[in-house]
Amino acid sequence: MADEPKQIDQLTGTATTGHDWDGIHELNTPLPRWWLWTFYLTIVWALGYWIVYPAWPLLTTSTQGVFGWHTRTAVVTDLDELKAQRGPMMDKLTNASIDQIAADPQLLDFARAVGRVAFADNCAPCHGAGGGGAKGYPNLNDDDWLWGGKLADINQTIRFGARSSNDKGRQGSMPAFGRDNILKPNEISAVADFARSLSGLPTEAGADLNLGKKVFADNCALCHGPTGKGNREMGAPDLTDKIWLYSPDKQTIVQGMQNGRGGVMPVWEGRLSEPVIKALTVYVYTFGGGEK
Repeated sequence: MADEPKQIDQLTGTATTGHDWDGIHELNTPLPRWWLWTFYLTIVWALGYWIVYPAWPLLTTSTQGVFGWHTRTAVVTDLDELKAQRGPMMDKLTNASIDQIAADPQLLDFARAVGRVAFADNCAPCHGAGGGGAKGYPNLNDDDWLWGGKLADINQTIRFGARSSNDKGRQGSMPAFGRDNILKPNEISAVADFARSLSGLPTEAGADLNLGKKVFADNCALCHGPTGKGNREMGAPDLTDKIWLYSPDKQTIVQGMQNGRGGVMPVWEGRLSEPVIKALTVYVYTFGGGEK
């Protein structure tokens, strides 16, 4: 069978592929030579990579490449070099107390640099990149601390966590007054209004503050104190200031009373090295909210 004659586009004089869509013909325009040579070079480049670097998986291993170079080996080498470079200062961090670190300008600068990286890797997902916190996660920049903001306090909290599996960690949870049938709905509503009044927030019309005050004295004062100033031994927040871990609106307070509160902070001892924990302690302390 003889080949069909090529169809030539009258406007451009270029042969077509024979494809036609509603009278529109596809031109058989050859690719530019520079594009073809670039494409061929990428094939040659890929073949070179297969030979020089690890590339092809085998049954139990892979081709190693004539250079024998591995990204994992390169990372390990870089980390070893970094450890060797930091070694003397890391030893100083290990042997110095957190008070000595804070008092030594050179060691303090180094500790803050190490702590900044450790905070970004481990703490920022909850507390925010700058320590500003979020709903349910404390702001580390202010001077309102559930368990104290001194160096020793921060170190213990980081080291042993809060409401964690470690007996040395911070303990204390808010009971589920509603779910466990400790308080009735009207009592929860009244004490929520009373808690808002402690910090000068407006209450609902017809709020029974006398009932709320009595419920607070009978059920809440043990942890939050008779005047609502809080108790750091139990991690109970001060209800008289304008700083709220969750939210000051009544619905959120009622929800907390109903189901309880008890956020968990992990135990970092054993997960982070001793010098890194100290550096992290100093770094958090220097956010600005640390106590003297």
